[in-house]
Amino acid sequence: MKDKNKVLKKLHRAVAEAIESFAMIEEGDKIMVCLSGGKDSYTLLDMLLHFQRVAPINFRIVAVNLDQKQPGFPEEVLPTYLTNLGVDYRIVEKNTYRVVMDKTPEGKTTCSLCSRLRRGTLYEAAIDLGCNKIALGHHRNDILETFFLNFFFAGKMETMPPKFKNDAGNLIVLRPLAFCKESDIQAYAQEMQFPIIPCNLCGSQENLQRKKVKQMIATWETDFPDRSSVMMNALQNVHPSHLLDSTLFDFKKLAISKQVFCMED
Repeated sequence: MKDKNKVLKKLHRAVAEAIESFAMIEEGDKIMVCLSGGKDSYTLLDMLLHFQRVAPINFRIVAVNLDQKQPGFPEEVLPTYLTNLGVDYRIVEKNTYRVVMDKTPEGKTTCSLCSRLRRGTLYEAAIDLGCNKIALGHHRNDILETFFLNFFFAGKMETMPPKFKNDAGNLIVLRPLAFCKESDIQAYAQEMQFPIIPCNLCGSQENLQRKKVKQMIATWETDFPDRSSVMMNALQNVHPSHLLDSTLFDFKKLAISKQVFCMED
């Protein structure tokens, strides 16, 4: 119990910092919490239920799972868990698994297409449920890995933002676990004995570039402890004038100010 309380305090502190830093939750919000059945989304729901109880404002929560019709998916696990928890929930059924498997060439990763289909379906569900915000379970490690994936393989400097507006402009997407360490989430999930549902798509492919980046960061963390915290701080400490993007900083207008000097006899 001591270890559980310790990691729980760390998670509460990290989530509270994210909520405050990025003004994530406001009075009257109805937040759709995306629940996949993995450790991250269970922890996300648990954290938001806690802050719903203790926050000085009122907001509603509805948990939503997208049943993608993956073979062997245990359909009863999440409804049973959420019913026992007393949480309002919806199960959205859509056979995106078949689409992904049909459209993805052999040997290619499924993540990109799967993510697009899942995202569109969840956005539709949020609007149907009258939600104005969606909460996703991405954590600090996901954010750092995405930064390096874009940096090394896509030629751009960007990552998962903690808060953004969807393209249609009718939903705000939140990542309340943005400052949470994956190791803390893992430890908490084990203590809580969440009924984890494995994914047959996202995490099951051994040739993913993300896995290689994850290992790279883990090696850095071993050689130089707390490097992940330093990198996370760097993402919040950006100086456009010290980069090379002329759309963020007008280098063409950069000039030395002309000064007039008066010399006395």
